[in-house]
Amino acid sequence: MIEKKDVEHLAELSRLEFSDTEIEKFQKDLGSILEYVDQVKEVSASIDLEPTVGDVHNVLRPGEDAHQDGEHQKEIVGEFPEQEDGYLKVKKILN
Repeated sequence: MIEKKDVEHLAELSRLEFSDTEIEKFQKDLGSILEYVDQVKEVSASIDLEPTVGDVHNVLRPGEDAHQDGEHQKEIVGEFPEQEDGYLKVKKILN
C-alpha cells in the first residue's frame, strides 16, 4: 500500500495541493494501480516467449503509387477558412 507521505511527495513534485480526503482517495487508487501492475508483471514473467527471429521487416507500400509532392496542396489550402501571404491563419492559443 502506498503511504500518505508518498502521495504528498508526488503532489509536491507535481505542484498540486490536495485535501486530506483527496490524499486518502489517491492512496487507495494508486495502491490499486500498483497492485494491478504487480499482477501484470507476474503474468508476463510466467510466459516464456522465444525471441522472434527470421524474416521480420518493416512493410511499406511500393513507391510507384505515391502522389507527387504538393499535388493536393492547392485543394487543401483552398478549403481553409483564412489565409494570408500563403500561410494558413489559425486562432492564437498561446500568449
